[in-house]
Amino acid sequence: MSFNVGYLVEIMVSILLLLTILYCVRLNQQLRLLKADEQTLRATISELITATEIAERAIAGLRSTMRDGEQNLSERLERMERVTGELDNQLAAGEELLGRVARIANAARSAGQKPIVPDAKAVAAAAQAFTERARARMRGIAA
Repeated sequence: MSFNVGYLVEIMVSILLLLTILYCVRLNQQLRLLKADEQTLRATISELITATEIAERAIAGLRSTMRDGEQNLSERLERMERVTGELDNQLAAGEELLGRVARIANAARSAGQKPIVPDAKAVAAAAQAFTERARARMRGIAA
C-alpha cells in the first residue's frame, strides 16, 4: 500500500505542477496583453499631446486675427464717426440755407414781388451733382 500512496502523491504533485504551469502560461498571456495596452495608451497620449499643441497654435492664430479685425473695425468706426459729423454739419448748413431761402421767398411775397422760381431741370441737375460729390466722398472714406 505504501507504493500506492507514494504513487498517488507523485500524481497529485504532477497535477498541481501542471496546473501551476497552465496558470503561468495564462498569466503570461495576460501580461503581454497588458503590455500591448500600455503601448496603445502611450500612443494615444502622444496623439493627444500633438492635438493639444495644434489646438493651442490655432487658438493663438484666432486671437491674432481677432485683434487685427478689432483694430480694423475700430479704425472704420472712427472714420464713420467723422463722416457722420461732417454729414451733420452739412445737414445743418443745408437747413440754414433752406431757412434763408424761405425768408427771402416770404419777403418777396410780402413785398408784392413775384418770387423767382428756379428752373426745375437746373434744380435737378444741381441735386444730381451734389449726390455725385457725396458718393465720391463716401467712396473715398470707405476705401
